[in-house]
Amino acid sequence: WQTSVKSGSLSYVLPCNRLPVQLMSQVRVYTSNGQKKDLGSEDTNVSSAEGTVPKGATGQDANSAGQKQSFLKEPIQVKVKAVLKKREYGPKYTQNNFITGVRAINEFCLKSSDLDQLRKIKRRSPHDDTETFTVYLRSDVEAKSLEVWGSPEALARERKRRKEAEIEYRENLFRNQRLLKEYKEFFGNTKPRSSTAAMFLKGPGKVVMVAICINGLNFFFKLLAWVYTGSASMFSEAIHSLADTCNQALLALGISQSARTPDPSHPYGFTNMRYIASLISGVGIFMMGAGLSWYHGIMGLLHPHPIESLLWAYCILAGSLVSEGATLLVAINEIRRSARAKGLSFYQYVVQSRDPSTNVVLLEDAAAVLSVAIAATCMGLTSLTGNTYYDSLGSLGVGTLLGTVSAFLIYTNTEALLGKSIQPEQLQRLTELLESDPVVRAIHDVKATDMGMSKVRFKAEVDFDGRVVTRSYLEKQDIEQLLQEIQQVKTLEELEAFMLKHGENIIDTLGAEVDRLEKDLKQRNPDVRHVDLEIL
Repeated sequence: WQTSVKSGSLSYVLPCNRLPVQLMSQVRVYTSNGQKKDLGSEDTNVSSAEGTVPKGATGQDANSAGQKQSFLKEPIQVKVKAVLKKREYGPKYTQNNFITGVRAINEFCLKSSDLDQLRKIKRRSPHDDTETFTVYLRSDVEAKSLEVWGSPEALARERKRRKEAEIEYRENLFRNQRLLKEYKEFFGNTKPRSSTAAMFLKGPGKVVMVAICINGLNFFFKLLAWVYTGSASMFSEAIHSLADTCNQALLALGISQSARTPDPSHPYGFTNMRYIASLISGVGIFMMGAGLSWYHGIMGLLHPHPIESLLWAYCILAGSLVSEGATLLVAINEIRRSARAKGLSFYQYVVQSRDPSTNVVLLEDAAAVLSVAIAATCMGLTSLTGNTYYDSLGSLGVGTLLGTVSAFLIYTNTEALLGKSIQPEQLQRLTELLESDPVVRAIHDVKATDMGMSKVRFKAEVDFDGRVVTRSYLEKQDIEQLLQEIQQVKTLEELEAFMLKHGENIIDTLGAEVDRLEKDLKQRNPDVRHVDLEIL
């Protein structure tokens, strides 16, 4: 190893004829405006020192010195990366955000006429029924509100006053509705039949109303038969019909509530009210129907008593069998029609609880037909043998049947309310639709939840291909004009303005692509009502 220190430069020379590595003390600092500063420069001394070779040096030393001299003569090239200064965005920058006319009127206590003088900006609409909608600059709206109200304090007082008026209106809402009803009764209601009333003239509503009428009559006649005969099986049948009537009235309430329009407190609507009513109906069947039937059957076994003539009981059971069978056929036909429209089998439609109201009527009427058969059989055995234990066993059998039906209704409606996923085949079709689109690179965390009543909410995180989005934007631009804009860019400020202009337009193009994908998903599967695509 040979070491030489010359006029501020340190060099290490390797004995294997490799290229020497040198560490220079000279430092050059470049700024963004192209100027340079020399710190500790000793070019003169270095050049003079490097240009001389000591006497008595060997050939290897001379060769090394020549390599060092040629290495020092090569210019030092430093690449300077020009970057924009990071901008701090304060509250004033967010004042340039957009605000809709409805929010401007509500939040800043303005009138629609006050917005006519403000600058109007057309933006892409987030709603499916409109292409564009009008928005305003938030700074313009704030300035207009101060012009109208005079000061922020006056605006705050007006907001407080309107808030108190809204609270008072909500408190008096029931009174207002009653006055409106009296007004309609006095002047007459000339409006056509409401959609809620029309729901009970077709589909599940019709099935429920038919079941209410038939089960109400069955309860009345079965109650008379029980009073006349004292049969435990007939008492179970009367309780069964009463439970069916009450539960189906609850289903009718759920159907009417599910037709309510969405509000700010319930943005996805009230369709789950049908499942809630069906769940309560299942609990009611278990408590009222199965519980009382078991109780009466057990009491009959513990304290048997003679049964009077069962002729009238048989006649009423026969009429009940006919009426319950008719209601059952109505429910079966409705489910078959709905299952055929959805492309499902009868069993799949019932198990997936696609229509909870019709399912409850179907299962209750099926249980009613079977319970009539059980009651008639046990009462017949009691008539033949004179043993009242058969009648009590019939009551226990009817209670067990009702308990099974209620357990199935509770399970299926609970699963629906928890938000179960759609079928894997449907989810696969939606996934393939997204992955086959050129603008999508990949999708992650895909979820498709059945919200009830054939309404699906689809959610996925989408990795978009920025090149395809940019190319889609460029296809709509005048390329010659775009090239002229690029050639006119000379400074960093012009470059920043150019990129901000086209960057915002590209983001709008990305939003349009998201809207297109959402529309395609809804067209592929009409059950998809809400689509949430998150951009990665």
